[in-house]
Amino acid sequence: MNKVFDINIERLTVLLLPIQWRQVKMMAWLKALTRPIHSLYGRFITERSDDIYTLEHNSQVCYLRAALNDRFDNEQRRIEIIDGYRFGRWYIYSRGLNKPQYLGVKYIRQRTDYEDTRVDFIVLVPIELMFKNIEIKALVDIYRLASKRYTIEPKD
Repeated sequence: MNKVFDINIERLTVLLLPIQWRQVKMMAWLKALTRPIHSLYGRFITERSDDIYTLEHNSQVCYLRAALNDRFDNEQRRIEIIDGYRFGRWYIYSRGLNKPQYLGVKYIRQRTDYEDTRVDFIVLVPIELMFKNIEIKALVDIYRLASKRYTIEPKD
């Protein structure tokens, strides 16, 4: 951390007080007066460290995964990020061909598995963390690029 922000409020109060006024009652009174400044300083240091952590992470997969694991699964670090599904659609016969054996609509994969589902990446979360789905979504929204779409799925 930068030394510029290391301030001892009580010591500074004593050093700024003239020597002849440094008595027990005066020091107690000044300590009571500077208590709100001391609590504001503590809040400032906490917010500053949180902001530095946020600025150190970005939308790269390694940093996003690290931020998710730091927040939700710090010990086992099981949250993963994979690319979105990119399977192309294959047709046996389409309705437009008017072939005699139209099989109807049958899917080999789920609708979300194809490339036109507009999912750029998938966040795989362990099942026991799925109840924090809204918090995970909020954290991913902070770091992801605005043009990227994602989905949160349980990990097998």
